[in-house]
Amino acid sequence: QVQLVESGGGLVQAGGSLRLSCVASGRTFSSYIMGWFRQAPGKEREFVAGIRGSAGSTYYADSVKGRFTISRDNAKNTLYLQMNSLKPEDTAVYYCATATGVLVPITPRGYDYWGQGTQVTVSS
Repeated sequence: QVQLVESGGGLVQAGGSLRLSCVASGRTFSSYIMGWFRQAPGKEREFVAGIRGSAGSTYYADSVKGRFTISRDNAKNTLYLQMNSLKPEDTAVYYCATATGVLVPITPRGYDYWGQGTQVTVSS
């Protein structure tokens, strides 16, 4: 059984930083693509960032490029999202997810397992 558990969300002022973590179990972590998505109230779940397995190639949504950094520690089965220069529009529930394949999917249906989400709130 694959399990993904996010942590690190919270309330932060605009311009601040947060680091999200996602601990994975039940799958050979280094072999799979990992992604971060977010969902704000009344909006669809959207791609934030993705990272390939052992090669570590990264991909970002234009809205977060230059501000967010996705990384992974395969020895710790942990995925990270460093979020800097946060804006009120970054407020959402953030989810980590895992996918098989070679290319990083940018839609939710490309991922087969999801975490429960962690709330990020950015005040202005």
